[in-house]
Amino acid sequence: MKIELAKSEIIHFIGIGGIGMSGLALIMKGMGFKIQGSDISLNKNIERLKKNNVKVVIGHNRKNINKATIIVISSAIKNNNPEILFAKKKQLPIYKRGDMLGHITSLTKNITVVGSHGKTTTTSLISGIFSKTKLDPTIINGGVINSLDNSARLGRSKWSILELDESDGSFIKVLPTYSIITNIDREHMDYYKSMDNLFKLFEEFIGKVPSFGKSFICLDDKNNKNLIDKIKLKNFYTYGLNKKSQFQIKNVFLTKNYSKFDLNIRLQSKKNTLIKNIKIPLIGVHNIRNATAAIAVSWTIGISKDIIKKGLNEFKGVHRRFNKIFEFRGVEFFDDYAHHPSEIKEVLNGVKDVYKEESIICVFQPHRISRLKDLKKEFTFSFKKADQVILCPIYAAGEKIKLGFNYYNFAKNIAKNSKVKIFLVKDQLSLAKFIKQNIYGKKIVIGMGAGSISNWIKELPNLI
Repeated sequence: MKIELAKSEIIHFIGIGGIGMSGLALIMKGMGFKIQGSDISLNKNIERLKKNNVKVVIGHNRKNINKATIIVISSAIKNNNPEILFAKKKQLPIYKRGDMLGHITSLTKNITVVGSHGKTTTTSLISGIFSKTKLDPTIINGGVINSLDNSARLGRSKWSILELDESDGSFIKVLPTYSIITNIDREHMDYYKSMDNLFKLFEEFIGKVPSFGKSFICLDDKNNKNLIDKIKLKNFYTYGLNKKSQFQIKNVFLTKNYSKFDLNIRLQSKKNTLIKNIKIPLIGVHNIRNATAAIAVSWTIGISKDIIKKGLNEFKGVHRRFNKIFEFRGVEFFDDYAHHPSEIKEVLNGVKDVYKEESIICVFQPHRISRLKDLKKEFTFSFKKADQVILCPIYAAGEKIKLGFNYYNFAKNIAKNSKVKIFLVKDQLSLAKFIKQNIYGKKIVIGMGAGSISNWIKELPNLI
């Protein structure tokens, strides 16, 4: 899909190195737009952009937008950014990523994935199923899909599979054909201020689904149930373990290498269908729910059960979603993106179900001061399925607000409320020292967080 009018525009992405921004930039480049961008530091997303001949400047400077005609900004960019200030002075149109994504995907039939947790994996699983069909969708994901080695690809059909970002409310700008709501949790309260405001936007979003589309809502989530009660137009299907679900998960079987389950499909004025022995190379009931969402939408649009099962069985995974990084003295080290109390609990539940004999060690790096302040108590109760927590310094993600409580006391409350041993490290080197001195025997180590902890874990073999 080429855009002829795009040739006269030069679109500059401020914060182009973010996973969502880089994905959108790649798609728009493939559509024929002239794309450039800037960010504060080099990363793998920027390396992928450069391989695709996208000009990226490191550092924010007003001269970067001298030739730009349109500006796209990520939710992480502050209003005092010199490029934004200069763009306003030049009276250039400035769009949030969500706005631009809405404009681009308005030309397609789309499947959108929203919710507080599980979006990236669910989007990737849908993409895996579609890869086994002749449908050739455009994909924009919030994580790198291993089979693509990228977070985005431009398809040749009129289908799009999109992970939407609810952190700044911009997901409401996309008009969904089919939408999946994985769950709703207390997250991004620095933007929403209250759960009521968050609910209102989800309610509005579901209302945008057309009569010929459908929403898919996980019935296992209590906040989703509250949302369902508020929806006037009942144009949705439900999924989950809940017995009232129209796509009901049954006969769950969990191992270290894969999960297996059956799915009972009960839709009005249609014959009941039981899909047996669905296998996914992922652990945890939370991932079975993610796979069920992918099945529900794929089944509804007419993809056969054999293709669905093949797509799930051959799924290659997503970066930073319980990926094994290395072994040390027979102990397996994993990297995971979990950075919210609910995500930590879900991952640990999944791990505990299959690693029954191993001690579970969490290396946790809190992400954002605002999140830690808002969910301080919830974090202290989220490690109950672990045996030990190694607590790292907070990854501030550019926030300059005060913490407002004693970090050492926070660590003590984790030990008390989650009933775990706890050890504080001051940096990557002290983490490596602790690992070298203490990690051996029947253990499993999981790095958790959305900041630099992923690199810390990957670099450990060179430090121990």
